Amino acid sequence: MIRVTVFRKNDQIQAFEISGHANSGPYGYDLVCAGVSAVSFGAVNAAIQLCDVELTIDQAGECGYLYIEIPSTLSDQKSTQIQLIFEAMLISLQTIERDYNQFIHIKD
Repeated sequence: MIRVTVFRKNDQIQAFEISGHANSGPYGYDLVCAGVSAVSFGAVNAAIQLCDVELTIDQAGECGYLYIEIPSTLSDQKSTQIQLIFEAMLISLQTIERDYNQFIHIKD
């Protein structure tokens, strides 16, 4: 099971953690895992490139672990942009969860 935990303060995403494996198909054909990876890495890459920000990233290769923390010292404009990117990511992950809830659980 993939577990997504979103950490908020004052309704703002401060960090999120994704861990585990969906095991919804054979290795290399796991569509849930591929979808979660594409959505989360796409959002992280977009935040870094579009907002020109250094995120705290902890990733454990094949172990299915990703932790992202947003710096607390961002300008209001960059903070708003990053929040929009990661809220959009969360909506995409919730869509996956709605259809495949036996393989992914989100705690917000």
